[in-house]
Amino acid sequence: MKLHYTCFFLLLFSAFGAQAQTIARYTVNAGNINRHNSIVHYRLNNPADTAQLVMEEVIGKKRMPVPVTIADGEVWWIMSGNTPAGSIRKYELKHTAGKPSAHPVMRAVLQSGAVVLEQDTQHILQYNYETVRPPAGVDTLYNRSGFIHPLWAPNGAVLTNIFPNVPHMHHMGIWNPWTHTLFEGQEVDFWNVQRKEGTVRFAKMLGVTSGGVWCGFTAKQEHIAFMKDGTKKVALNETWHVQAYPATSQGARRQWDLTSVFSCATDSAVTLLQYRYGGGFGLRTTADFTAKTSQVLTSEGKTRKDADSTRARWIKITGTTPQGRAGLLIMGAPTNYDAPEPLRVWPEDMEGGELMVNFSPIRMKPWVLTNGNEYTLTYRVMVYDGDITPEEADAAWQEFAHPPVVTTY
Repeated sequence: MKLHYTCFFLLLFSAFGAQAQTIARYTVNAGNINRHNSIVHYRLNNPADTAQLVMEEVIGKKRMPVPVTIADGEVWWIMSGNTPAGSIRKYELKHTAGKPSAHPVMRAVLQSGAVVLEQDTQHILQYNYETVRPPAGVDTLYNRSGFIHPLWAPNGAVLTNIFPNVPHMHHMGIWNPWTHTLFEGQEVDFWNVQRKEGTVRFAKMLGVTSGGVWCGFTAKQEHIAFMKDGTKKVALNETWHVQAYPATSQGARRQWDLTSVFSCATDSAVTLLQYRYGGGFGLRTTADFTAKTSQVLTSEGKTRKDADSTRARWIKITGTTPQGRAGLLIMGAPTNYDAPEPLRVWPEDMEGGELMVNFSPIRMKPWVLTNGNEYTLTYRVMVYDGDITPEEADAAWQEFAHPPVVTTY
């Protein structure tokens, strides 16, 4: 397993300023969007000696230190504060012979069969790579790995739920197995494990990253079909890339990205059949969020009463928790299959008003996956204390969907 521990670099001009050598200059163009704390990245021409790279923002004759994370040949930073539409900002990446001060603000910590993402000492989310077993007395067929839970709000409230109740013991925080598929002439349901047709499991941790701008992990997962002859066969390979960014708004908001890249594991194609839910981004919210204590709103103005089976660029869920009001905004990338994706939103009379939400790219039409190709779905989640306005939600989606343009000069 490859481990990245790239750190938050604080420039100490007295220690190495005279020895710093500029190796790249970047211009970031805001385009036609008013931006706030934009996430920026650019591929390095020569990724060697990344531990000695530091960045400055060029403001007139001034040079201001900028935190970076460097991973997999790319440099990441935050274009901090407000950047008006039409404006540009400039940065310089430098190599220093000195030893910059290092402090990994954003950390990915391996502990007890899970990766926990943190900012300083505050938990963001937990990815469970070892098998998690259901409550005592529940069939072990519900054993599951490869999912996110807990997801914490900035105020410490847990916004997800696992093994909630019968008949939905298979709901696992944030997860994305496909429901209605065709593989080698057999219909396979990877979501409803009680049908004993298939499941999803963690296969391998490919890397973890800590840094000044993001922390995260890359994990391989397998979608396993239970064949009629009694054998088990991996039908799909999937890689999860998860990146969490520093909190904003005095700590009341933070964002993280989930990118799922999947491909056929054999020469056989996998057809994701049209169905009312499955795949994409699945969420079972905390039991504290009920029809009486929470509100749902989509980018198209739909609520929990009428959002099901409609398309949306984003969906916002806000509710009451023991720690106070909190919620999450889930945004789908415009590059996702059949975007803006259709939604599955439970009606208000499901299980005492509890809530399950699913961005389901196959709700309106099937998706045929063929050997030798990769398929990608990307989502961004903003988790917040209190609430955010529809205008703020749309601004966050615009930032996600249309990132600033970076060029070298």
